[in-house]
Amino acid sequence: MPEANASDPSAAAAARDAVESASAFAHPAVAPDATAAYGEHPDQLVDFYAPRDVPTEGAPLVVLLHGGAWRTPYDRVHVSPFADFLARRGFAVANVEYRRGREGALPQQRAAGQAAPVAGRWPETFDDVAAAMDALPRLAPPALPGVDLRRTVVTGHSAGGQLALWAAARHVLPADSPWRLARPPVLRGVVALAPIADLALSVELDVCGGAVGQLMGDAADFAQRSAAVDPALLLPTGMATTVVHGRDDIVVPVAVSESFVTAAAKAGETVGLTLLEDVGHFPLIDPATDACAVVMEELAQLAW
Repeated sequence: MPEANASDPSAAAAARDAVESASAFAHPAVAPDATAAYGEHPDQLVDFYAPRDVPTEGAPLVVLLHGGAWRTPYDRVHVSPFADFLARRGFAVANVEYRRGREGALPQQRAAGQAAPVAGRWPETFDDVAAAMDALPRLAPPALPGVDLRRTVVTGHSAGGQLALWAAARHVLPADSPWRLARPPVLRGVVALAPIADLALSVELDVCGGAVGQLMGDAADFAQRSAAVDPALLLPTGMATTVVHGRDDIVVPVAVSESFVTAAAKAGETVGLTLLEDVGHFPLIDPATDACAVVMEELAQLAW
């Protein structure tokens, strides 16, 4: 097999992605200051990180929803260094776990020789995110005494970015949705990091190896479910929203975020879009990068 050509853009992008993902996952896990359950399932947990070296009194709360294509192997532990990074900059952090896919592969995956676990659980993934968000006003104060819940910002990376945008849009869900809120959630806003923010386009682009299709089901299910969970269809929300995306992202192409921002504009809403040059998918949650510092600044602009 010939060696990869350094001038081949696809080879260079893949090499960059490998280096960036290795860096993001190289940080040791950081234990939380407290953990609370919002349900009976083992995955229905929230890890809390108190601000480091400053009082918790008056601190804003960042609700963090991890990514990983809604698949089981990727849990909240991989974003614990990012949670600690934010805590060291004065934020209180709630790192939410939720039910994801099941181990093993779908029949069509096995037929194609693919071993990736199934992405997401319907409806449990969304049941959990809704339940966690609803429980945080009760769970956060004992774990983070003095935290200012009026300064709550929700953020998420990749699949977690989709969940973050969705959590901030529950008041505009279809009237028959069990997740619908009667009024907007008490949030300063949402900062979505390389989010899977347009589900239909993500299917076209085969984002995360077919993860969106696995989460959303066949064509009939996809149409019905999209109305309740696709951020690009849940507009306008009236929520302050910022999207941060690396221009060199090959995991979730920047076109997905651009499509979401365009959909928001057509709905009469302005969504901030911060595009980072020479940045791929993982630096946004890697405490060793300048991109992570940009994310922190975007959170601070909403929280304070």
